[in-house]
Amino acid sequence: AAPGGVSVSAVLPAGGSGERLGGTTPKQFCAVQGRPLVSYAVRAMERISWISDIIVVVSPENIETMKTIIEKYGHKRVTVVEGGITRHRSIFNGLKVFAENELFSHLLQKPEVVIIHDAVRPFVEEDIVSKVVMAAKEHGAAGAIRPLVSTVIASAADGCLDHSLERARYRASEMPQAFLFDIIYEAYQQCTDYDLDYGTECLHLALKYCKTNAKLVEGTADLWKVTYKRDLYAAESIIKDNLSQQVCVITNVKETHAQVDFLLLESLKSRIKVEAISMSLSKNDSHLQNIFSGQCYNFVCVNDKRCAIEETQQLADMLEKSNIPLLYPVVLISVHLDISENNCFSIGMEDLTVIKKFARETKKKNILVYGLLIQYK
Repeated sequence: AAPGGVSVSAVLPAGGSGERLGGTTPKQFCAVQGRPLVSYAVRAMERISWISDIIVVVSPENIETMKTIIEKYGHKRVTVVEGGITRHRSIFNGLKVFAENELFSHLLQKPEVVIIHDAVRPFVEEDIVSKVVMAAKEHGAAGAIRPLVSTVIASAADGCLDHSLERARYRASEMPQAFLFDIIYEAYQQCTDYDLDYGTECLHLALKYCKTNAKLVEGTADLWKVTYKRDLYAAESIIKDNLSQQVCVITNVKETHAQVDFLLLESLKSRIKVEAISMSLSKNDSHLQNIFSGQCYNFVCVNDKRCAIEETQQLADMLEKSNIPLLYPVVLISVHLDISENNCFSIGMEDLTVIKKFARETKKKNILVYGLLIQYK
């Protein structure tokens, strides 16, 4: 459930031209680890189950590109909307999806709180989103902030220093921001063409037109925005680091193995981020598909069948058919549990040959298969 029990949707402006990045491709569509940057931002919102709808606002020439990205990466709850010529006009267009019948034949359910988040800030976590939503519910508007890195100075007409601001008193405004929908929508309805064309700060509109003082929430260091080409390399580094720090554990074992299963999970959880699923791979589980689309690259498949290579093969096939760009090796560990009294569980040469052959074949596809036999009394 959403924090505070309110209904929540998100608007992601993604209409920028990316002039500061250089090149012809807008930064939101630049590939990072084989996947467009905007897809990471959409996925960050999509992972938060209590966000009902995600509106992505793009320039007219990029609408089909965005729709292709949504289809390719299996994004859900996403609506693509045509943006305006400026940031504020694009956000306003995104809000209209919930409120203006004459523009949209099928209105989405109007949320109590709407999140506004840049499509080029891919690393936002649920915790900070939850905090700004809670603060917006109470105060009408809220936004994430960070300490200033540099001192802000003003220059005089002659190009010399006029004055500087006391850095400790000021903060950098970041995203996400959240608003009671009626407040931010009314602010956009009232604001002038000058505001729509030259303004960038949504919190300022809520204050100027609705007298709503935003609550400022201290954000984390990962809220930064991809602006320059060097930021793309930094984003790639963070994504690679995240990939190595998370694993999906898939179990399909009897209750008698629960203790071993539990110990394995607890041991992993103390070191890395673990997503655990208990299921049979014979069922096409949507939860597993979501994990694939989330670009998980490490899997532990736990079973209690003697040399159950079929399940491991099935998982490898599902990974191949998914939309994961296998630019980064997938690690697939097949764990076989044996808790039999006589401890005679063993793997013969024939079984070993099958496993080795399978591992060699999948390695060509950038999937590294390992086998682990655990005998447990």
